Amino acid sequence: MATFFNRATLTFNDSTINSNIVTGEIIEVVSATKTALSDNYVPGETVSYVVNITNSGTLPFTDLTVTDDLGAYTFGDTTLVPLTYIDGSARLFINGILQPAPTATAGPPLTVSGLTIPANSNATLIYSARVNEFAPFDAGDTITNTATVTGGGLSSDIVAQATIPTAQGPQLSISKSLCPTTVIDNGEITYTFVVQNTGNEPAIATDNLVISDTFDPILDITSVSFNGTAWTEGTNYTYDETTGEFATLPGQITVPAATYTQDPTTGAFVINPGTATLTVTGTV
Repeated sequence: MATFFNRATLTFNDSTINSNIVTGEIIEVVSATKTALSDNYVPGETVSYVVNITNSGTLPFTDLTVTDDLGAYTFGDTTLVPLTYIDGSARLFINGILQPAPTATAGPPLTVSGLTIPANSNATLIYSARVNEFAPFDAGDTITNTATVTGGGLSSDIVAQATIPTAQGPQLSISKSLCPTTVIDNGEITYTFVVQNTGNEPAIATDNLVISDTFDPILDITSVSFNGTAWTEGTNYTYDETTGEFATLPGQITVPAATYTQDPTTGAFVINPGTATLTVTGTV
């Protein structure tokens, strides 16, 4: 509801007389909400948003525009945008029925224009964006993006926001390499396993990380080390020499959290993953 005030002025000769002030109210029949379909975000992830626009009036609203700032925030003298609209992802539903694809301009900001909402109807606009290099990832960081509905005879702009936090906890991946890749019979090879953590919290002993592998051909293990420290069978890992099945024991592997460095000029974040390295050496 919006309140407005007005008064008249009467002038004659050199005199001015003001009337009384009248007060009126405009009942806003269009409202909007915005919801993120993800509870949190991680680097490179796709986040989908739903903007619901309700027209509870008896007349349609035409030529409305939804503008989304895609989480824009100020960085020094510039503006950074942590979300990148995924081209072609916008979908429009009127009262639950899919409509022709709306006109969307990626921006930033993202604009979706030419929307019509019939009387006593609901429009649902769904679109997706990718978390890019300008998004912050430290624990407690968030992305807040704002959708603004304008045009179509609205008495005032309608604003709806959605805030999602960065995911807290480790985000792990593993890679495996072999050296050398060509070996003679009874030759020595080394398997190297690298665990990377791009998350903002370390993987600790109680997370019970386990690396397992079945070596084929079966390996006659001569040494195992973790981050350069020698490991002992039965204490740190198990190995079945008849099947080649290898596994670290729970609680032996930890991985530090990533660190995030923001370029002071561009504002882009560089992710420096925490790493842990396991090596297994033996003869085949």
